[in-house]
Amino acid sequence: MAVTSPQATEREFVFTQKDFERVRKELYAHAGITLSDHKKDMTYNRLVRRLRELGLNSFDEYFAYLTQHDDEFGMFINALTTNLTSFFRENHHFEYLQREIIASSEVAASRRLRIWSAGCSMGEEPYSIAISCMSAPVETQHWDIQILATDIDTKVLQTGANGIYGIERIESIPAQLKRRFFRRGKGAQEGNVKVAPELQQLITFKQLNLMEALPFKGPLDVIFCRNVMIYFDKETQQMLLDKFAEVLKPGGILFVGHSESPFRLTDRFKLIGQTVYRKVY
Repeated sequence: MAVTSPQATEREFVFTQKDFERVRKELYAHAGITLSDHKKDMTYNRLVRRLRELGLNSFDEYFAYLTQHDDEFGMFINALTTNLTSFFRENHHFEYLQREIIASSEVAASRRLRIWSAGCSMGEEPYSIAISCMSAPVETQHWDIQILATDIDTKVLQTGANGIYGIERIESIPAQLKRRFFRRGKGAQEGNVKVAPELQQLITFKQLNLMEALPFKGPLDVIFCRNVMIYFDKETQQMLLDKFAEVLKPGGILFVGHSESPFRLTDRFKLIGQTVYRKVY
């Protein structure tokens, strides 16, 4: 005998497997992101908020609205993308940035750094990059440093551009770095911190869909693209790795997430450290 789950009977809107497949198709077509089978409930819970906000009565109405309003695709993608992030997540990457890249004779001689944080989420990654640059073992105060921080989700980009976080988000950061790079909020902002202006001036936050042509040519010294490719199929991952190789300088560095393995997909990058890759060609 078939058993209907309590969650299914309590749902405000009907959400069929056909609806889920439509969502998967639209998300892949517009963002290259694949949704696994077990994310059906998550998909419903994320999108039902859009139906409520728009005053719609069914997912059929929502799909029709999506087709007729191009600007809704931004909200659609925002709702379905996951933004798990923290300051100095996978800290060995930032240590490598300081020790092997910033302190290298080539970079130190040019006093120039171009870094891209692809899939920057709410900004903790690019700010961690900026802190690493400004607190490196060599003097970088007057270097030409530019960090591009991109994401497909416009809401998280705004959080990053604002640079305001709950004070608990910086608990794991060493005390001397907290004092130098964060300002405690007062009044209405009590319990929050704001990143220092010297960090914000290094970073440009910009909306970017990685499936579209890149609006820049490089050359870049470093790309951080961590825990982003896991949402793409292999063909899309290969295409993205080619894009990265095209904008990285010869010998440029790519940092990826712990569950991502570019060496299985391309020969344009060589593994040189823990989830650290060097451009070969």
